[in-house]
Amino acid sequence: MAKITLVDDDENIVTSVSLALESHGHTVKAYYDGASGLAALENEPPDLAILDVKMPRMDGMEVLRRLRRSSDIPVIILTSKDEEIDEILGFNLGADDYMHKPFSQRLLIERVKALLRRAGADGEEAPTPIGEAGARALKRGKLTLDPARHDCLWDGRPVKLTVTEFLLLQSLAQRPGFVKSRDNLMDAAYDDQVYVDDRTIDSHIKRMRKKFREVDPEFDAIETLYGVGYRYRES
Repeated sequence: MAKITLVDDDENIVTSVSLALESHGHTVKAYYDGASGLAALENEPPDLAILDVKMPRMDGMEVLRRLRRSSDIPVIILTSKDEEIDEILGFNLGADDYMHKPFSQRLLIERVKALLRRAGADGEEAPTPIGEAGARALKRGKLTLDPARHDCLWDGRPVKLTVTEFLLLQSLAQRPGFVKSRDNLMDAAYDDQVYVDDRTIDSHIKRMRKKFREVDPEFDAIETLYGVGYRYRES
């Protein structure tokens, strides 16, 4: 169904995760260090990547940081249960989801399925704007979002967004001027099987703003209402 790249230096995890994914029809390529994994991700981009944090030659965070320079493929990060700082840093760098070790294979399969569905890489159509916009491009002032192509333009210039960032922005831009709580945004960007906290949404918004300001330093279309949520500024 999907091409998945798995990068982890633990042979037991690589074997068990590969078998679980392949039993659901996915093709898995495994690498045991960050440098080899990054080279493979850049040379043969998969539909989804699973990265461990602690690896030889290059850790998972550095792999993710370099990958996000040129790619918006969905990424799941694997980390130890107690290392909260990894989770915060990972979302700031552009991770789409997290799994804490030890984890059940069944839960990982559900997370992979959900993320592929959000990315439209499972053979089904990707999520589209609700209501009258349907699958058509969504235009709001300088912003153009095309869900069918996963394209985002600001004043005609491309902005590369991850799957999660695209869905968050799409949710905000559908109703300019209306406030979306963090819970609203979680529902828009994540499936029911995935729980994330407020900081995750904040990290995605922060990263998204940074991307737009690299294109337009005056970008201010996403407003924060402290203690309430976010809204897309009306043109």
